[in-house]
Amino acid sequence: MAKYDEIITRTNVSSLIPVETSNEIIREVPQNSFVMRYATKLRNMAAKESVLQVNTALPYAYFVNGDTGLKQTTSMEWEGVKVTAEEIAAIVPISESVLDDAAVPIWDQVRPALITAIGKVIDEAVIYGIGKPASWPAAIWDEAVSKRHAVDISANGGDMYATLLESGGLYSMVEEDGYAVNGLISHLSMRAKLRGVRTDLGQPIFIEDMRSAVNYSLLGVPMEFPDNGIMSDPTKLMIAGAWSKLVYSIRQDITWKFLDQSVISDADGKIIFNLAQQDMVALRVTMRLGFAVPNPVSYIKPREKRYPFAVLTANGTSSK
Repeated sequence: MAKYDEIITRTNVSSLIPVETSNEIIREVPQNSFVMRYATKLRNMAAKESVLQVNTALPYAYFVNGDTGLKQTTSMEWEGVKVTAEEIAAIVPISESVLDDAAVPIWDQVRPALITAIGKVIDEAVIYGIGKPASWPAAIWDEAVSKRHAVDISANGGDMYATLLESGGLYSMVEEDGYAVNGLISHLSMRAKLRGVRTDLGQPIFIEDMRSAVNYSLLGVPMEFPDNGIMSDPTKLMIAGAWSKLVYSIRQDITWKFLDQSVISDADGKIIFNLAQQDMVALRVTMRLGFAVPNPVSYIKPREKRYPFAVLTANGTSSK
């Protein structure tokens, strides 16, 4: 039987990771996750499951028939949407001989790698469902396709303006459901495809401005080209969405354990590292958080058909 928790830890963990360094990483993780940076952060969770109340029925008002007409009643209904915290973890083994080399700033190398890794695994789970816990909502990409919120880059005879911005295009798929697009992530190849696209008045729709806080924008909407690998598939070109409608809550901030005599095994129980025998130590980092996509009803479109995201593909997947 595979075992993953046979560890012996030191008690002086704080001497290895100063408090100010740990706090810095907690602040930096959202900056390395597009999802956490653009989603709405709720208050921290007090238990594994937290319930959001979203409305399922809207109130209606009526004209009163004459001076003595009767005023009608209306109501609202709510249901709970669960946000379930799941654990993310990573173990970084380090050779003691490397640690002893004073010329090598080990922590300066480990820290950014861990930050990037945590941000990447969150983005991959939420956007594509890679390693996604069953309690989290359906992956954004899969759900957008199932809701017919997908358009292929070959649509409209290759007219990029129409494919992205006109009726039936990427933006309108979100807008017709009652949401406003407030952020985009894109494959790097789209930069070249967008530079020459202009409006009927000759204005570029894609703006590159390295002096601005928003380096890239598409028709005024902030746009990013993530470098953590989440937009590396050439068939998945762009995601447009009302990212504020995606919410998350943290159950447990980043915590650390220092391992010096543990055994690190794979899923089959095969020993990969024996820290004591191989003169190694390891840092284990964990955090717990949960995501949800509440979908309250709207006067614009029935609730079951609404979705705040749309995707641009390059594999023939299109709702047009």
